Parts: sequence; C-alpha cells; structure tokens
Amino acid sequence: MTFNRRTALKMTAGAVAAPVILRAHDALASSGSVKVLAWQDYIQPNIVEKFEADTGITLDLTTFGSNDEAESTVRANGGKGFDVVFPSITNVASYYDDSGECYFAPLPDAVNVDAVIPAFVRDSAALGGVQNGEQVVLPFDWGTEGITLNRDQLDISDADLSYGDMFGPTTVGKAAFRQKSALIGVGLYLDATGEVASNRMLDVYKSEEDARRVFGEVVKWMVARKDHFGAFWNNATEATAAFKDAGCIIGQTWDTTGLLLNRENPSYVYRAPKEGIITWLDSFGILRGAENTEQAVAFMNFMLTPEVGGMFANNTGYNSAVQGAADFATDEFKAQFNAVYTAEVLSNMWWWQSDTPFYGPVVNEMVEIVTNA
Repeated sequence: MTFNRRTALKMTAGAVAAPVILRAHDALASSGSVKVLAWQDYIQPNIVEKFEADTGITLDLTTFGSNDEAESTVRANGGKGFDVVFPSITNVASYYDDSGECYFAPLPDAVNVDAVIPAFVRDSAALGGVQNGEQVVLPFDWGTEGITLNRDQLDISDADLSYGDMFGPTTVGKAAFRQKSALIGVGLYLDATGEVASNRMLDVYKSEEDARRVFGEVVKWMVARKDHFGAFWNNATEATAAFKDAGCIIGQTWDTTGLLLNRENPSYVYRAPKEGIITWLDSFGILRGAENTEQAVAFMNFMLTPEVGGMFANNTGYNSAVQGAADFATDEFKAQFNAVYTAEVLSNMWWWQSDTPFYGPVVNEMVEIVTNA
C-alpha cells in the first residue's frame, strides 16, 4: 500500500448525524478484499486499520495524484482491476469506454445514500453524478482552491486578497500554482477587472471558440508575467514543497495545502480570494468491472459513517459530505473551517463544471504554453 496525497455547504459543520445502518448486504461481506483507487491522501492508515478491523475485509489500495492519472489508469485496465474509484464528480462524464458504456455501474440499492448531505446528492446530478439517468457515483467530500500565503512576507487583508496578488511587485519567482487551475483563477481576476470578459469563466464551457478566446487571453497575460512563476504543482506533495522547499510565499492551492501548512507554522494562512473561491466535489462509485461488489458496498458504507467522515476530515483538511461528520472533527479543524468559510465566502463560490468534449484538449494546449513559457 502507498499512503500519500485534496447556505448548503455550511451544513457540513452543523448537520445532524445520520443513523449508521447495518444492512444485510454488508453482513455478507465480512471477508475477502476490496480494491480501491483513491487520491493519495484519502485513505490513511488509521482508516485502513479501522475498516479491516470492523469488517474483516482486506483493503487493497492504489493511489493517484490527479484526475487525469485516475482516468487513464481505469481506461488502461479496461474498467477492470478495481472495485471502487474516487473521481472528482466533474470528471465522471469522461469515464466511458470506446463502445459508449460508462465504466461506473449504477449505485447498488445497498449503498447508504441517505448518509450524504441531501443538497450534495441533489446538486451532484448536474455536476456529473448521474449518467444515462442513473446515479453512478456519490458525493464523498468537497473542498476549494484559493490562496495560500505567508503573512510574514505578504501583509494582505482577507478582504483585499486576490488571485492577482500572485503577480504582485514582491512575488517575482515566488508564486506557486497548478497550471490548469490557475487558468481559472487568473481568468476570474481578469474578468473582475474588466480585462477579459468571460461571464466569470463560465464562457469557457460554452463552446470551443469561447474557450480558446478566453483562455488565449488569460495565457497571454500570464506568460507576460512569467517571471513570477516560482513552482508548478500537480499534487498535494508538490504543492507543499513549493512553499517549504522552493521558497514560494503565495500560491493558488487546494485548501488542504494551506490548512496543513498553517498547523505547522501559523505564518501560513489559506483564504478565499475576493473574486470567488474555486470549489470542487469529489465522489466515489463502483466500476462495472468490479469483482468484489459486496465488499465494495461494505467499503462505501463504512466511509459514509459520520465517525469515519470526521476521521477523514481530520486527516486531510478536506470537508466530508457525510451528515454529522463535523461532530467527529477536531476543534482545530472546526476553527480553521470557520476562519476560511465565512458566510460571505460561502455565498461567492465558483464551482468546477462538468467537462465538455472540447474543454480538456483546449486546457491541455494552454497548460503546455504556460509550462514552456
């Protein structure tokens, strides 16, 4: 096993715990193994140990660091070799084989869907959770991309913080970002300043022509300021290293990067830019080619218990989508959540949209230009 790696939302902090239901289906899955493909930091040793002790099922874990890696792994194996996979929900529409069949199976009735915050289940349909009229994945956790900065080096108030601050006069060579995400963050900044009209970056999902128009201008603006590039990252380990090893003092990061850095050094803070914090929703589901379906259901229901949702949040800094998980979160986690997710922030979120056929190829082209600038 490898252990590495990311108002409705406010309900996570105040939801009533859902009852833990032991289903007959789960009782049958008290032996065997389940093969899981998850983000690097999702299934940490304390969760593995509890799952195996509680269920008698062996957890065979493989990890990935990006959605592209997860999708290519599933595709390379023809949709087989794993039972449960954790994609970002906006990527589920890409999980189809050459014959047009979705790699994910409809969720079995035995999966405890009621454990998830209802608003997330409702909204998941439009974001990619429903394919061909069937719920194929279930929301698991949510998080954001905003700005991590070293307040000892940059004295910027929460109210004034902007994606544009990565390109300020004192950040030359000291800004970190994931290229494909920065296209959105910088685009939101340029839209807010009136330099590149994009309907808050929703135009990039309308058509390939619109995507090329908007992203082309964003990339041109970024490349003209390439001297600010301090480090690129593609996973949580690289994002942390950008600050601890590469000398970056500001960057567009996942929430967990800034929150975990803050636990080590309070000079680091993670905050929402005034243009809107970028929000993602991750999910998990069972592949059509799964060989251990009963064990997969038992694993999903285990992960959907409030206690495990709280363990997950404490481990990673991400927010569980399970009702009542916040009751099991540490005081430190709750304090960080409240410092970042004020009512104003929660009312100004920018959700990643479901990928369109043209979106990925255009973004990949733009990422190459930024990377090689």
